[in-house]
Amino acid sequence: MLKISRLNAQVDGKDVLRDLSLEVKAGEVHAIMGPNGSGKSTLSKIIAGYPGYSVLSGDIQYEINGRYQSLLDMEPDVRAKEGVFLAFQYPVEVPGVSNLAFLRMAFNSICRYQGAPEMNEDKFRKFVEDKLKIVEMSPDFLERGVNAGFSGGEKKRNEILQMAVLQPRLAILDETDSGLDIDALRVVANGVNRLRSPDRAIVLITHYQRLLNFIVPDHVHVLAHGRIVQSGGRELAMELEKNGYNAYL
Repeated sequence: MLKISRLNAQVDGKDVLRDLSLEVKAGEVHAIMGPNGSGKSTLSKIIAGYPGYSVLSGDIQYEINGRYQSLLDMEPDVRAKEGVFLAFQYPVEVPGVSNLAFLRMAFNSICRYQGAPEMNEDKFRKFVEDKLKIVEMSPDFLERGVNAGFSGGEKKRNEILQMAVLQPRLAILDETDSGLDIDALRVVANGVNRLRSPDRAIVLITHYQRLLNFIVPDHVHVLAHGRIVQSGGRELAMELEKNGYNAYL
């Protein structure tokens, strides 16, 4: 589904990604681990099309209807409509726009793009209330401003709710576990596990192995100095938890 080939990128004139390559297949969960400043969040934002990042060379190929296309040639809006989803490490607040209106606008925008029928408000409300159960959120959250006044755990659950509603093909979760207590982590992880699918690829970006106790990945990669320096299975995450990243720096 995703082929990243020798990607080199800068932020504010500083090299952050260096010859990074990665392949992700449909149905797989990949965990990307690494210390602060290794380029993990930069990678997630470049895939999603976040502004302010300069790709110097390399490519990101994304499979659409059996053909690979370069994500770098697509606007962020088009990437989202083609099924690329980013759950933010620090979700922004959008006061004055209700969760329900925000989700319905995004959902119907994707429907229009893909030629599917849109949902009216009543039908969509029933649809999204069913999705709320995945992250154990009350229907009251639908009437509140997007993330406005939400706790850290509620914001992260709201990101997974968006994922459940928008049903992306490629979901990138940027440190979804950061700032969560063990109960909130369990809820978020259970939500992600319920959204695993043979047709969906998930990339988890995290510092810590604890998230992988709840979401068992198919592959684990160590990102250091802007490149993937080691790949393996879940046992690699266990090694990192025990010994840290010094061996890869």
